[in-house]
Amino acid sequence: MTVIHSASHAAARPASPALVDPFGRVIDYVRVSVTDRCDLRCTYCMLERQTFLPRSEILSLEELDRLCSAFVDLGTRRLRLTGGEPLVRKGFIDLVGNLSRHLRSGALDELTLTTNGTRLADHAEGLARAGVRRINVSLDTLDPDAYRRITRGGDLDRVMAGLAAARTAGLKVKINAVALKADNAGELAGMVRWAHAGGMDLTLIETMPLGEIEGDRTDQYLSLADVRADLERQWTLTPLTRRTGGPARYVRVEETGGVLGFITPMSHTFCETCNRVRVTCTGELFMCLGQDDKADLRTVLREHPADDSHLRSAIREAITRKPMGHDFRIERRGAAPAVARPMSMTGG
Repeated sequence: MTVIHSASHAAARPASPALVDPFGRVIDYVRVSVTDRCDLRCTYCMLERQTFLPRSEILSLEELDRLCSAFVDLGTRRLRLTGGEPLVRKGFIDLVGNLSRHLRSGALDELTLTTNGTRLADHAEGLARAGVRRINVSLDTLDPDAYRRITRGGDLDRVMAGLAAARTAGLKVKINAVALKADNAGELAGMVRWAHAGGMDLTLIETMPLGEIEGDRTDQYLSLADVRADLERQWTLTPLTRRTGGPARYVRVEETGGVLGFITPMSHTFCETCNRVRVTCTGELFMCLGQDDKADLRTVLREHPADDSHLRSAIREAITRKPMGHDFRIERRGAAPAVARPMSMTGG
């Protein structure tokens, strides 16, 4: 395995005080995008002819290691690596393996990732060896034709092979499905049954107004309040106090014995308990997914290659600007997205 952190960056330091935002929320969960590239073109996520960033603007593996480690120094307990699709990033498994030193030291509780699953068959075993124990797989339909249409050419069989490989490697899998009025509204109950029968939790997500797409999100928006009401007509949903560090609210489906999550940024905000921030693959720290305020960490990384104290200071200053909540809303038909940057850049 390639070692991509230097001794100076890995040196032990006294624990820093926790990151606390202006509203008293402890920020201990960070999502870091390692690439804006993806091997799918999901209709609700990006343009079919998406323009990707030049390599010079993307953080190197060493810079990603330094950045993640700085957050761990500042009290991050959960670290999620995202994209785009993280498994398309060359050297990604090495990055995970190096970051797992924070799991072994006890500084980090969880190191995980969100993936579309298309490359899991090749990498599941490597992820498990590198210290990953749980992954999220984005999958919006079990119908091969609908999958091909939503992803603009994706092969559902590759994802199913990846899920099988993940289970064989001992990875716990949670399925994330975006609720889409025109594409999967009638399939969601069946997806819950399928996931729970396979020992996987499933979380439903409302579509969010991030980035330009060819269509109009008002055509696809489906309130999870309505979905939950429909599911409650056929199942018993028992609320759970379970939290995994993210925004989902969970229930147990008594008839299946599995766990179902709801992420509802549009119909019911979850900002009051927000404990997370996101960093793009270009090193931009966004304190809120639904706001444009950001901090440029790439410049700090590159101007101070041998001293991460400046990086930690920049992170601390940025957290003092974390807002109370986002401004997401589904506007009238034809309105511009609430946030111009695509989800593939910010990271899921």
